Amino acid sequence: MTPADLSRTVLHAVRRAVDEDALRAPVPARVRVERTRPGGSGDYACAVALQLAGPAALPALEVAAILRERVAAEPGVGRVEITGPGFLSFTLDAPAAGDRAVLDAVREQGLAYGHGGALREEILQFHHAREVRAAVTAHAVRRLVVAQGARVRVSCEEASDPDWARLGVTVDAHGTPPVPLTGIRPVPAGATAGELLERLGPDAVRWGLLRPAGHDRAALGPELLVQGEANPLFRVRYAHARARALTRGAALLGFTAGHTPYAEPVPDGESHAQHTSGAGRAQHAPYGEGLPYDGAARPLLDLIADHPGVLLAAARHRAPDRVARQLEAVAHAFFDFHDSCPPLPAGDEKPSAAHRARLALAEAAGTVLAGGLSLLGIRAPEHL
Repeated sequence: MTPADLSRTVLHAVRRAVDEDALRAPVPARVRVERTRPGGSGDYACAVALQLAGPAALPALEVAAILRERVAAEPGVGRVEITGPGFLSFTLDAPAAGDRAVLDAVREQGLAYGHGGALREEILQFHHAREVRAAVTAHAVRRLVVAQGARVRVSCEEASDPDWARLGVTVDAHGTPPVPLTGIRPVPAGATAGELLERLGPDAVRWGLLRPAGHDRAALGPELLVQGEANPLFRVRYAHARARALTRGAALLGFTAGHTPYAEPVPDGESHAQHTSGAGRAQHAPYGEGLPYDGAARPLLDLIADHPGVLLAAARHRAPDRVARQLEAVAHAFFDFHDSCPPLPAGDEKPSAAHRARLALAEAAGTVLAGGLSLLGIRAPEHL
């Protein structure tokens, strides 16, 4: 079960409780679930019971009890606890199966992983000044909200700078709108599009303009062109290119990504070959023992699982910088995982189920990086 699945499950429980007249309160449009903070209970938590307590005219603890009864019976939910004044804490069933569901979703949805319909009822209109950072930010915000189902129109105070087209920017209308619109007003770049393109090129310009939060100044110096780990853009694109290189390398060695080990931990004393052939499946080791990767994979798996929520939050808050920071975190976790659990065999080592499982995770990371860069309007080359 992914975080998005859990959110829908809790929302369904609220709707059931209302339909059954166990709860008299308006059904919220969405339910937000978050990873439990260090020291907390369970895998995820939400405050929906606190949110509904007032409208339902019931104590939050009572609302939480009503919802717990309905959520606990859902497939994929192992345990539901009530903590504090009425928070619901969820422990998901079979963590490895949850990881597999996330990787399957990435494989099936491809670059559209994390896109959705949460904003499909919204018609949005954005307006910005004739300034390159405002134009690029508005264009990125357009892509983010469209990916969540919204319909969008973007206008500019004056005629567009012709050089904006080289950055992929499009504007639907020009001039002063007859009614106030949502303004996109980041701190100006301090240079024109032409000047920045001449020095940096389109990909580095877009990253430099979008990576800082809108209220921060954009760093647009030569460091954006550095081919090294100190440059976040290079690191993100290199992680993507490395993930794609792993797929090519595996093909040369005659194997492809596989998912079985993610869902079925390998028992102690049993090889991956024995396990995947069916031998000894009656006994299963605790989750994490004998898996084809170690703890270095956990941050990467979690970031991939959280990616849809990050994209939705970036769209709601008109904040493409959130996507850029997410991609940096995925790249960092990818390299940690790659170094700790190599997806390709070394030397005379033969490809195994472990390598296929590691490759599946690496490919998912590459897909998330490519999809995120695409939303920011930045190319994700397969070779660097």
